[in-house]
Amino acid sequence: MGGSLHFEAPTALQYFAALVADDASFPVIEVAIAVAQDTEPGLDPQAVLSQIDLLADRLRRRLPADAAPLQKLRLLNRYFFHELGFAGNVNDYYDPRNSYLHAVLESRRGIPITLALLYAEIAGQLGLDASGVSFPGHFLVKLRMPRGEVVLDPFSGQSLSREDLEERLVPYLRQRGLVGDFEAPLGLFLQSSPPRDVIARLLRNLKEIHRTAGDWPRLLAVLDRLVILLPQAWEERRDRGLVHAELGDSAHAAADLRVYLRHCPEADDAGAVQGHLLGLGGTSRRPRLH
Repeated sequence: MGGSLHFEAPTALQYFAALVADDASFPVIEVAIAVAQDTEPGLDPQAVLSQIDLLADRLRRRLPADAAPLQKLRLLNRYFFHELGFAGNVNDYYDPRNSYLHAVLESRRGIPITLALLYAEIAGQLGLDASGVSFPGHFLVKLRMPRGEVVLDPFSGQSLSREDLEERLVPYLRQRGLVGDFEAPLGLFLQSSPPRDVIARLLRNLKEIHRTAGDWPRLLAVLDRLVILLPQAWEERRDRGLVHAELGDSAHAAADLRVYLRHCPEADDAGAVQGHLLGLGGTSRRPRLH
């Protein structure tokens, strides 16, 4: 008599790994939703996707059959920012929940990247060509329209002119010496971000929030995802090793730090990392993550 088949549900991390395995079929919204499963294991990404679809469908039903792209854009802006009330969370910008799409859907408050993800997804379901832009310091949305591109700040709902964008870019360019003879063209900073890069930026926002708070368990969860998402970003493997050390897990810390040194033997911090690695050998000293 044959035994019954038993299939175990994937863990949250296995689910995430499956979603991000292939760039050609990278479901950026579903991946972004899945990030929150570290703090809310019971979260159902499909239910959240259905909520987003419902919002898009509600507006799509109002659109005239012959609505031009510009009319769709105007109606979308009114719907998203005024009727639904999505806006930047100016009162608690660094709340981790601003990085969780299901929480942003509930509160209607978020940070530029999560607001941009929701806006672009609804825009796409209306037939508009919208994409996220990893602009320095502030994530933006770009829409390709018949008469040119429209760049929008999803935090405020403001449409940005070329002058607005150049003004926002000045501090970044000055900090890196990219002015004068070395001035970089604005268009270089307005390229559509690949989905993998969008999720990396979202996770790195959370990484910095948890690092600043000294919340090592949550930081480790974020770094686990970054290592899966960016398997050749060796600095993420290094940082995960340092967090393992903070949590007293010397074996996993040493494994990650060895991988970093093997791939980055000439890195500026290779000597310091080697010192951390040696310090894990039975001593009580633990490296600090900076």
